[in-house]
Amino acid sequence: MDDDYRTLNRLSWDERAPAHAASPGYGLDRFRADPGFISDVVRFDLPLLGDVNGLRGVHLQCHIGTDTISLSRLGARMTGLDFSSAALEQATRLSEELGAGVDFVEAEVYDATDVLPAGEFDLVFTGIGALCWLPSVSRWADVVQRLLKPGGRLFIREGHQMMWALADPLPEGRLEVELPYFELEEPLVWDEGGTYVETDVEFQHNVTKEWNHGLGEIVTALLDQGLVLETLVEHDSVPWDAFPGHTEELPGGEHRIKDRPWRLPHSYTISAMKPRPSAPARPARSR
Repeated sequence: MDDDYRTLNRLSWDERAPAHAASPGYGLDRFRADPGFISDVVRFDLPLLGDVNGLRGVHLQCHIGTDTISLSRLGARMTGLDFSSAALEQATRLSEELGAGVDFVEAEVYDATDVLPAGEFDLVFTGIGALCWLPSVSRWADVVQRLLKPGGRLFIREGHQMMWALADPLPEGRLEVELPYFELEEPLVWDEGGTYVETDVEFQHNVTKEWNHGLGEIVTALLDQGLVLETLVEHDSVPWDAFPGHTEELPGGEHRIKDRPWRLPHSYTISAMKPRPSAPARPARSR
């Protein structure tokens, strides 16, 4: 497999980052106006995420930092990591405006432990629309376990593999599985303008390379790294309009298909813990 996916994908994200920061979809003005505001994505996560106050956390593939700053507002000491310098420029500017104190680091996910301390994080957080940019979920899981301290945990909510495997709905709303569900060596190559939030910007870098990863592949990759699965929950919604014209908007910015939504898992949440070392057994006392 060639490595040009990094260059193509970075060009796409570099170009879209300023447009995302300017779009009402990311709500930067709401962050500025309300010191207690957190993103809809993180708000949705709260029942499963739990209390993060005082935790040292890293947000992998943090983009422009709105979820990272939201976790900081909940009391976590956050670092954000992303490969797009343009996205991190927006994230750093917002953090400085808000006095959030979040550190942002530029690096590929697979290189995270080259720029961040291994074994020092209580929380590794990964948000919506991240894993599809990575060719190997096993390499990602290795990074996660190396970043976590014993007793630390991974928290991820992602678009569901089944949703990614669907073609655009047919006019009558019928859903058809047309794309890979499992991780393949070769990527899906897309050439699409536009983006997932409202903007008038016309983009020039529209070719991207992406991968799907089966739910079992992700869980197995984490188990292979010695992590203990705590939570696996599937949801009937995602925080963007995945199928325009075929979805309904729910409270909190979530969307789901209008026609029999129980047919499709839209997203999922996984929480997994890195075990603490077992205490050595005490030697038996002689009588």
